[in-house]
Amino acid sequence: MDRIGVAVIGAGFMGKCHAQAWRVAGTVFDDLPAVSLELLCDIAPGADALASAWGFARAAADWRAVLDDPHVQVVSITTPNHLHPAQAQAALAAGKHVWCEKPMAPALAEAEAMAASAAAAGGCRTRLGYNYAANPLIDQAAALIAAGVIGTPLHFRGVVDEDYLADPALPWSWRCQARQAGLGALGDIGVHLVSLAHRLLGPIRRVTGTLQTVHRERQLPGGGVAAVENDDAMQALVQFAGGASGVLSASRLAWGRKNRLGFEVQGSAGTLCFDQERLNELHLFTAGGDPATSGFRRILAGPAHPPYGAFCPAPGHQLGFNDLKVIECASLLRGIAGGTPVRFDFAEGLAIERVVHAIARSAAIGAPVEVAGQGASGTG
Repeated sequence: MDRIGVAVIGAGFMGKCHAQAWRVAGTVFDDLPAVSLELLCDIAPGADALASAWGFARAAADWRAVLDDPHVQVVSITTPNHLHPAQAQAALAAGKHVWCEKPMAPALAEAEAMAASAAAAGGCRTRLGYNYAANPLIDQAAALIAAGVIGTPLHFRGVVDEDYLADPALPWSWRCQARQAGLGALGDIGVHLVSLAHRLLGPIRRVTGTLQTVHRERQLPGGGVAAVENDDAMQALVQFAGGASGVLSASRLAWGRKNRLGFEVQGSAGTLCFDQERLNELHLFTAGGDPATSGFRRILAGPAHPPYGAFCPAPGHQLGFNDLKVIECASLLRGIAGGTPVRFDFAEGLAIERVVHAIARSAAIGAPVEVAGQGASGTG
């Protein structure tokens, strides 16, 4: 394949992130196939102007235009959650590779159907938008854990906090509706936390969860009120298949928190800490040595943490959110060109969805829940 044709469905914030990643990836990495931006799909009146500004050859109001387009080989899906299943399954059935934003779908059954469609599509590659797990320092953390630097992993403590719905005066939106959004804080941002937990310690096999809806109604933009049908906050106790325990929490009501996605992995010989608001720093403590000088040491991202060096030859110059999307994009392109597996494909994404829906189920019945498809041993 001399050139891979790309279509992006959805011209909002994430659509722009995907478009930028497709345009930039080849300038950062020199081992990728060439890309052509073929089609931008969005119902907004300004889609034609955006397509031109972002470098696409043309625009379409109907996303189904990508299905029979011979110039399109891969489709980015950045639409609201409830549209993901139909769009992803149709694209896969048409022989297109798919890069879809998280969460996979509002309902677990829909996510299962998406994973089944990806498996049936054979050579089609899929990728889900778990960009925070694409951070080079997350790979470094995983390598340190695998090498036994902090000993046997004992406990994972993770939190993801934002304040995008903290203000009770903010109007009702599709994110508050179960049919369109699915789960609330758990499904929207909690999935990122689960993606990091899986990346570092392997699958989660058992959960005990609670969900909380604080603002139960919100004003409709046109007047009146509507119920908030999903959770504002969640907490969960988890047990990993490898034996470690964990505590997860997520909130969309945390005033002052913009993207606090953080974790601490405690081991028998040390501890690792990370906070997405300082995404170029990893903190490591190892037991032993002189107590007078012992403490956490900061690992600053740099060329020693691939693929940081592809962006910048000097440490301390910082990667950002959009750079992580470029790394995501590059991994998908390599998978397409080489016919090789891609991390956080639909199969791996389904494992994450099973965890978050198990947490929701546990909260509903008030009891622990075993996560479907997770074994009792191994860290993955």
